[in-house]
Order: sequence, then structure tokens, then C-alpha cells
Amino acid sequence: MAKTVTVRVPVRIDLAGGWTDVPAYCSDHVGEVINIAINRYITAEMHIDDDRKITVQYSSDVPVGSGLGTSGAMNVALLAAISGEGRTPEEIAELAFQFEALLGNTGGRQDQWASALGGIQHLQFDGDTVASTQMNPSSEFMSWIEKNLLLFDSGISHVSGDLHQEVWRKYSRGDQGIKDGLERIRHMAQEMLEAIQSESPEYFTRSLHRAGRSVNLLGKEFNEPFEKCLEPLQFGESVMAWKVMGAGAGGVVGIVLNAGYDRKAVTELAKEQGWAEIEWAIEHQGIVREVNLHE
Repeated sequence: MAKTVTVRVPVRIDLAGGWTDVPAYCSDHVGEVINIAINRYITAEMHIDDDRKITVQYSSDVPVGSGLGTSGAMNVALLAAISGEGRTPEEIAELAFQFEALLGNTGGRQDQWASALGGIQHLQFDGDTVASTQMNPSSEFMSWIEKNLLLFDSGISHVSGDLHQEVWRKYSRGDQGIKDGLERIRHMAQEMLEAIQSESPEYFTRSLHRAGRSVNLLGKEFNEPFEKCLEPLQFGESVMAWKVMGAGAGGVVGIVLNAGYDRKAVTELAKEQGWAEIEWAIEHQGIVREVNLHE
């Protein structure tokens, strides 16, 4: 009998710790990430006809190169459609990671786990082992995050290419500056964990600011595409914190405004820089899989 399997998974924003989920790092140290799945999705649809022939197609709510973990989400959706029946979300996440590794991707595991599990995740990476803890702050604090963390698509395509490879080349050679930078980034995940656990807007904002600045220790070029656009806002002291939501050098940026500043005025100024605001909310579900049989 013909059937259609439809899978929807969310993409994510990285609040702190991204980079330390990469095997090159977490094979030597325990990596940590705090991320949030958001209500922007990758959908995979697999159709099996009466002759058992398969067609698969994708759709995406976000552009490729947004820095929101779209490629990891695509592979979670694909593998959940093809072989997800009877598997746990964690098993599908690992399958998706291994699939990407076979294709030569040297990235980490946070994207797959965010898409598979949803919600606010505290993830720890120890070698090939992932420990995931679902964070459940109060609805009031989650609403505060959704209201006060503004997301903008910079229009600058995020590419995990030569810049990232150079960081890992330096790391493999024992570059102390890179080692210190990655340790700092991991520490920022611990700070963000405490900020969310304490439900402190001030601590959350400070942690986001410090996490964003920590990436500069790996290379100024990761934040440079955003800094020029943010200068008018920073000089007006309207921006309390900002952080690139991927590994840097392009994609989506998150901004927390100073209390009392006109959100509309800030978004209009950002629009003049060529940025587009992304409306968003926390997505508490990960993999959503639906099977329809056809007569």
C-alpha cells in the first residue's frame, strides 16, 4: 500500500557554547551548549508508491546559510522519515550526525539534538556521547526571552568554510589562543545555564553579551560582518547584548535591547542596514512524524 511519511523538525538558536560540540574539541574535553529550538521548521516528505518506489522532498522556513542549524535539521527530518519508526529522537539525531560525517561534515552534534528534541536544551558532549537535559523555566521567564530576544536575518550567508577549518587547524597544532577561546566559550554555556536556572533577565543578558564576545578569541572575522551594522545601535546604547546565533561570519543575530528603548525604532534602523526581523517563539516539540496510508 502506498504511503506518505511527513516529518517536521525545528531549527535552533545557539545561546552559548557552540563550537565546543565539535568532535575535535569534545574528544579532548567535555563540550557544553545551551540552545533553543524555535518555531521555524524543516519539513521532509517521503512518498512510497504502490511499486515501492520512493520520492523525498524538503521545504524550509529559513534560508540556507542562516546559521540556525538548517543542514542538521534537514538530515534529522530525512532520517526520521526514512527510518524513524521505532527509534528514539536521540537515535535519529545520532544517525543524522553520522550521515553528515560520511559526507565529510566536520561539525558538531548540537543541531541534530536541538531538532530531534525541541525545547531549551542543556547539552554536554563527551567524545561521542551526548547528555541532554531539557530545561523548563517558568512560562513567565520563557515569555520574557521570547519578547526581549529579537532575531534578525542579516542577509549575510553563513558558510562553515575556510574560517572554521583554520580554527581547527590551529587547535590541532596546539595554538594556546584557540584553546583558551574554546575554554571561554564552554564556560559561557555554564554561565547561561545558571542564568536560565535562576530566571534572571539581567544575568541572561550579561551571559548572552559575554558569549557573543567570546567568539572574538577565535578570530575577529566571525563578528566583523555584524559590528558595522550594529554600531549605530550600540552608540545609542539601545543594545545591551547581541550574539550571532550560529558559528559566526554570517546568518541570524540575536539582540537584547536596553529597557525603555523603542523596539520599533530599533527594528526600523536595523531594516535600513538590510536586516529583516524574524518573529519567533520557543518550539517545545522536536520530531513530529505523521504517516498517511493511501488506498
